[in-house]
Amino acid sequence: MKKLLFTVLLAAFTLPFAAAQGKLEVGKKAPEWALTDASKKEFTMNSWPGKVLQINYVDPDNDDLNDPFNDAVNKAVDIDKIIDQNAFKGFGIVDLQSTKLPDGLVRAIAGRKAKKYDTTILFDYKGLLHESWGMPKDSYTVVIVDKNRIVRGVYKGKIADSDIPGIIDMITKLTKE
Repeated sequence: MKKLLFTVLLAAFTLPFAAAQGKLEVGKKAPEWALTDASKKEFTMNSWPGKVLQINYVDPDNDDLNDPFNDAVNKAVDIDKIIDQNAFKGFGIVDLQSTKLPDGLVRAIAGRKAKKYDTTILFDYKGLLHESWGMPKDSYTVVIVDKNRIVRGVYKGKIADSDIPGIIDMITKLTKE
């Protein structure tokens, strides 16, 4: 009986800490994940070694919410060339737990975004990042991680136009480290 009580108490104290270790926190290493694209090819953050990552975790119902930010980042990479495209990768992860849209429609939306931004779109079918990263449901979250996978920024919801230059400046500096 004492052994059972000890086990229950130990679990009660250690499980919250174990769960909290997976949540994103600026300045801490981002927990790894494995997700697939539409063709079922598996990707992890290490699929892009040595690159600063901009990860857009998107509810398909809010897929256009941060287009002004993504357009500005694309301009900084492709036109202004202030972000080194060899040291940076932006991509999307579709949060399928936050929508009632049919998978075929979601794949069509994702395909349109992949083409527009010339990027990779992954699918979180089971809400893995809700658990492991603490991503909110029914939202749009942008996460910036450096080349060592340390979280440098977490932006939940719409990114204000006034914040865009500062985030681009941060990405630019991170790509030069």
